[in-house]
Amino acid sequence: MSATLTDRYVSETIRHLPQPLQQDVRAELETSISDAVDDRIEQGEARDDAERRVLTDLGDPAVLAAGYADRPLQLIGPKYYLVWWRLLKLLWAIVPAVAFGGVAIGQALDGAGVGQIIGQGIAVALSVVVHIGFWTTLVFAVLERTGADTGVQWSIDQLPEERPSGAARTDLIGSLVMLAFFAGALLWDHFRGFVPGDRVLSIINPELWPWWMGLLFLLMLAEAALAIAVYVRGRWTMALAWVNFAIAVSVMSLGLTALGRGVLYNPEFVTDVFTMNGVDSDATTVLAVLTGLGIAGVCIGDMVDGWLKARRAEKR
Repeated sequence: MSATLTDRYVSETIRHLPQPLQQDVRAELETSISDAVDDRIEQGEARDDAERRVLTDLGDPAVLAAGYADRPLQLIGPKYYLVWWRLLKLLWAIVPAVAFGGVAIGQALDGAGVGQIIGQGIAVALSVVVHIGFWTTLVFAVLERTGADTGVQWSIDQLPEERPSGAARTDLIGSLVMLAFFAGALLWDHFRGFVPGDRVLSIINPELWPWWMGLLFLLMLAEAALAIAVYVRGRWTMALAWVNFAIAVSVMSLGLTALGRGVLYNPEFVTDVFTMNGVDSDATTVLAVLTGLGIAGVCIGDMVDGWLKARRAEKR
């Protein structure tokens, strides 16, 4: 059965509260919302309309939670604080990564070494983080002083759906299917090849078989075992998050090491598909940088996802 608007509103409110407060606030909110809805129904409103109106009058759950936790939102001011904070987190999640990728590609095209590429990329990304924080805060400070309207209004339709409390079977099936698909793609590439022609022309360097690829398949089996363990356990734990972290670091190290040594891609594939078709070395350099960013991005994202799921499970 799907969660009601009240269930979603209460869950979103207590999500922002410390664990000791959550049960008391849940009980208090459910009672007060129920009473307010009943009052409106007695005045002739339909139940659905009454519920939406009561929740809309309560306002943004994050603001309500701040009042329960006695945590004033005063860095910018209560009127703009949550809009500022949500925008800032969104920009920090996207812009520094894009800046790092752009700098990495530029440095690679200039022939810089791996250390210089990483160092310059991190320096620029950190600078971008600082500038985003400063200028975004400055803009909202001006809005605060002038009383301008940001045009952003909270609505009951913004309530997120309730997250399942345990590990869903669909998550397990999705993880196993993706791992099987990736393993099948690697095997097809090695034995049949994705490039049409009279001979097998693999994308991944055949010299990585059997040891490098064997290790990768072992790590994929470990990832599958982790997905099963999470499902059997019913939720993520910090111990499982650490296991996920170790697997992701191992996969990232394996991929970036092969890429850094120049042995990830099949030399014949690079020659036949790129060089023989008039593509210069700059394009292959960009391909290598984008591959490295892709490997690092996927693995780091997997690590962060594991930590967040474990943290949410502990809060519940």
